[in-house]
Amino acid sequence: MAIELERGQAITPELIEQYKTQLHQDRARRTLMNAVAKNGVNAVALNHDSPIAMQYTFSHEIKTGQITHQKQSGRCWLFAGLNILRVQVARNCNLENFELSQAHMMFWDKFEKANYFLESILETLDEPTSGRLVSWLLASPVQDGGQWDMFVNLVEKYGVVPKYVMPETFHSSQSAMMNRLLTVKLREHAAQLREWHSSQGATVAVLRERKEAMLGEIYRMLCHFLGEPPTTFDFEYRDADKEFHRSLALTPQAFMKEYVGLDLRDFVSVINAPTADKPYHHTYTVQFLGNVKGGRDVLYLNVDADTLRSVTLSQLKDNEPVWFGCDVGKMLDRDSGIMDTALYDYEGTLGVPFTLTKAERLDYGESQMTHAMVFTGVNLVDGKPNRWKVENSWGKEPGNDGFFIMSDDWFGEFMYQVVVHKKYLSASLQQALSGTPTQLAPWDPMGSLA
Repeated sequence: MAIELERGQAITPELIEQYKTQLHQDRARRTLMNAVAKNGVNAVALNHDSPIAMQYTFSHEIKTGQITHQKQSGRCWLFAGLNILRVQVARNCNLENFELSQAHMMFWDKFEKANYFLESILETLDEPTSGRLVSWLLASPVQDGGQWDMFVNLVEKYGVVPKYVMPETFHSSQSAMMNRLLTVKLREHAAQLREWHSSQGATVAVLRERKEAMLGEIYRMLCHFLGEPPTTFDFEYRDADKEFHRSLALTPQAFMKEYVGLDLRDFVSVINAPTADKPYHHTYTVQFLGNVKGGRDVLYLNVDADTLRSVTLSQLKDNEPVWFGCDVGKMLDRDSGIMDTALYDYEGTLGVPFTLTKAERLDYGESQMTHAMVFTGVNLVDGKPNRWKVENSWGKEPGNDGFFIMSDDWFGEFMYQVVVHKKYLSASLQQALSGTPTQLAPWDPMGSLA
């Protein structure tokens, strides 16, 4: 039965007068209005009990190196991934501090994303340019963000190198103009491929030959922006006992195998997305989300929040850090590094309720994963966590020398993903990994990149 729609109701002067009367009858509200107008809502809404409770002391902590800094770039997922790997290098080599090259990973990610984008254009040649899918593909061909499985693809194909082998450049630390010019070139390539197909009837095989020349242009641009990646290098270091070590002519892949030694295929992305379309204990992937063609697809195992918390704790208790993705902008004070649902009393300050659930925030575009960091500690009381230690990649200025602190309530509301060794999963969850994953649309909230 069709619903008959009436004409929309307009705002009337009488309605505005009613709202004004209600507002002015509350004297305390007038005071709060003045305070917010003068000082900003966060200063007025700050709950001072939260910083007292969120002290930087933890019952379990993992030794890490000095804090890293992604600067004006969106490489948090790469920094977080490399911060996981550098712990293993430091342990294996008896080093107090060590850092892997983020520029090296960035170069190959951009190059692989360019190929992935052009291949996606070839897969959608008969889709309309104005359609949602092609519009989505054209929106951000080579953005800085990424996912754990995309990180694994890069490490497996290209290895890793110490930071001094491929150091930061201007554009690795300030990526906006590089991304802009790469995007212009890739959109030009997309237009050419689609035009050759529509007007000349060029086959995909012919277009792929032309794509190789296009990738040559991207490679040349990336060398200008980020430098040329090394094929071999010498690894020289002095350990914590002042002993000198040297390994000659290492490839990035050999360095990964010898000095990191982790099999990244043993690690699983576990998510908590409590929406009706994603039943727990099932796996999910996202269409057109990736970087390395021929690499592994993004794969998520969806679980409830308590299970997400449990597997995270298990890995931390074994003295191993945990890569995670969250919505970092919610209930955050950057200066103190506090992430706590009780940090700001917006409801009391503004006089309006905020009632969206975690599932509703995902469904209605209010929240998604925006940032990746690393858990390096936790505080347990009677075996249960009340706050978590977080290694960020925003330099030493924010937080406590660059480390942040997360309340367990915040974990439940704004944490979406952790990466843990599959041995921490129950037998039933390990079995669920072997199922055929459900494909999510490219614009699904779980398709967001950290």
